[in-house]
Amino acid sequence: MKNILILGLVSFFTDMSSEMVYPLIPVFLMGTFGANPLIIGVIEGISHSFSSLFKIYFGHISDKIGKRKWFAAAGYTISALGKLIIGLSGNWSSILGGRTVDRLGKAARGAPRDALIAESTPAGRRGEAFGIHRALDTAGAFVGILIGYLILINFTGPIRSIFFYSLIPAAISVLIMLIFVREPMAPAPKTKDRTKLSWSVLPKNLKIFLLISLLFSLGNSSNLFLIIKAIDIGFFPVVIMLLYATYNLSYALFMYPASKLSDKIGRKTMLVSGYLIFGLVYLAFAFVNQPAWYWAMFFIYGAYVGLTEGVEKAYVVDNSPEQIRATVLGTHDTIVGVMMMPASILAGSLWQFFGPATPFYFSSLIGFLATILILLYIPAGKPTK
Repeated sequence: MKNILILGLVSFFTDMSSEMVYPLIPVFLMGTFGANPLIIGVIEGISHSFSSLFKIYFGHISDKIGKRKWFAAAGYTISALGKLIIGLSGNWSSILGGRTVDRLGKAARGAPRDALIAESTPAGRRGEAFGIHRALDTAGAFVGILIGYLILINFTGPIRSIFFYSLIPAAISVLIMLIFVREPMAPAPKTKDRTKLSWSVLPKNLKIFLLISLLFSLGNSSNLFLIIKAIDIGFFPVVIMLLYATYNLSYALFMYPASKLSDKIGRKTMLVSGYLIFGLVYLAFAFVNQPAWYWAMFFIYGAYVGLTEGVEKAYVVDNSPEQIRATVLGTHDTIVGVMMMPASILAGSLWQFFGPATPFYFSSLIGFLATILILLYIPAGKPTK
């Protein structure tokens, strides 16, 4: 598991870099450039969706040449460049460009890195491996938010300066990736066609799960809307950093035990629990406007992510043909990422034209529907291969 721990450390510093600035993006956009929720939804939707179109491509090329490490290293480097662009931005359209570059880096690294994790791990410990990686990733996010908070309360310069500070942990993550990560032997395709993705070659269980992921992603808009809601009810930027830290702390606490438990009891139970929590917490966000409740709601929202993110990846690996593992992981990531555009633009439009509660009611409904579909159509059972 040494490779898993090193990859987790890479993600620790990457998310430290990202979360130093992520909660401040709506503050930066609204305070500096006068953006409204619809504009923020457009920025998040376009940046995620455009970059996600490349996730299948990078996963496919990684399968085709049998290499993972260098794709991942390039992705971490590109993401650092995106943060630099945001820090230099003079208007909201250039922030869109920076966010797109940042997300393109995530697209380049995601599927190859996840395949690297799978190929460094015995089949019966995949949930645990993804849990370790995601827990370290989120621990870095928690530390990053606290660093951002300390900078905010002790630094009198403009908010954009934090984007430049965030480049330091980003550079550390790239160096760790290049120096310490080892590339295990990826499964070599026996014929050229073995690396091609076709819907017909996917197992039925995986097809159903991908379709449910497509539906669920329509209701899973950018987390920035949760931050905008917090701003709307009176949270100051420095407090928002701590509020978002609460989310990441919960995420980190639940990620490893939930993912490891899925190796023993199966993935379905964890997915149902997580999607149900998502539906409930978004319903709460729709009608709760007392700031005191938001601390608990952000903690519960983090639990949803902890229960599902590593488990989703493990489920995809469990049901993927071995020779196109990274391609299928990229397909899942693409579905989730591409849907960010309609999800975020829809959320921004519902907020702008029908009121702040409306997008949260919609997301809650989608969460409950996805829960029912998982219960009905995803079989129970432990991973067997």
